Amino acid sequence: MAEPISISAALALVLARIRPLPAEPVAVPDSTGRVLAEPALALVDLPPFPSSAMDGFAVRAADTPGTLPVGHRIAAGRPAARALGPGEAMAIATGGALPDGADAVVPMEYVVEHDNYVEIAAASSPGDHVRPRAGDVRLGDVVVETGSLLGPAQLGGLAAAGISEVRCARRPRAAVLATGSELRASGEPLGPGQIYESNGVLLASALSSAGAEVVRLPSVEDDPDLHRAALARGLEHDVLVTSGGVSVGTHDLVRGIERELGVEEVFWGVAVKPGKPVSFGVRGATLAFGLPGNPVSALVGFELFVRPALLALQGAARPGPRYESGRLARALRRNPQRDELVRARSRAGEDGVTLDPIGGQESHMIARAAGADALVLVPRGEGELAQGEQVRFLRLA
Repeated sequence: MAEPISISAALALVLARIRPLPAEPVAVPDSTGRVLAEPALALVDLPPFPSSAMDGFAVRAADTPGTLPVGHRIAAGRPAARALGPGEAMAIATGGALPDGADAVVPMEYVVEHDNYVEIAAASSPGDHVRPRAGDVRLGDVVVETGSLLGPAQLGGLAAAGISEVRCARRPRAAVLATGSELRASGEPLGPGQIYESNGVLLASALSSAGAEVVRLPSVEDDPDLHRAALARGLEHDVLVTSGGVSVGTHDLVRGIERELGVEEVFWGVAVKPGKPVSFGVRGATLAFGLPGNPVSALVGFELFVRPALLALQGAARPGPRYESGRLARALRRNPQRDELVRARSRAGEDGVTLDPIGGQESHMIARAAGADALVLVPRGEGELAQGEQVRFLRLA
């Protein structure tokens, strides 16, 4: 086996082979989780008119302090029928359109109202509690930039700016194939030497969370003809993710058969634990990721390489991996040869995030990994990372 390459070198090789997918129109309410393919421009000034930031009374600042008659009451969505006259006030709801002539709003709690008058004890300044026209964004300004991942805040901004449709990269079509004669579907009885297949479920869920449309291919036994048929079908998609069969054993068939099917292998082997025998290749525009069969190795390989690739296919400006910072709850020994991703539970506190590694870090221990919500990056080297030391980590959604 050739010398494994670093995580960063492997990721660079993956991203260098990616070309963003073509864009398509998407209705804003349906665009959650999509990546914007071109900037979204405001279709209106926002707010489109000067409006009140409070429930209160619209006034001319020069008329305060004083006792003013209330000449009109303005509800949100129903502007005043006339301008505010000198020496009068108009009741106004939050979001209501400021009447012509008014330049300030006095909040309701700062006045005394009796009969049809309000007593205002303090002087107002022009602009007090007023949302100016276009104070948020102007007509034609960029609301959301190209490459942005659309979430609730972005959708709210788009809708408020009058945008009903955006252009997003189409979703990648991804196939998942688990390999191994020992695999059985959950619910079936297990025979000697057999285990339940979990990687297909794990990877399909992960792919979906990264924006892909997922096809789960039936798992295949360690038979060349079965592998060839399944891999050929998988390579018809934008992305093929396999688990198992990428090492050097007699029954590790994936890489050899992919070569027969025209896949150019870009790398095999990354200096990471778990997940060292990960492979990546391309056939035309199709990306082929070969992840190890141990479930935690497959999870780590996905987060390091496959998720960033899927986001890059969709044109994400920052495809990741998206590391955050936290502190170790206890010391961790470093691996001299390989960077290590350690499963941990995170706790948020006043001094930031604390990461507590879970017990049982073997790459087959997926049930224990279910209790983790973070992967702590332990850079290769001698010695250990001390308790309380600052580290980088990936969140597990």
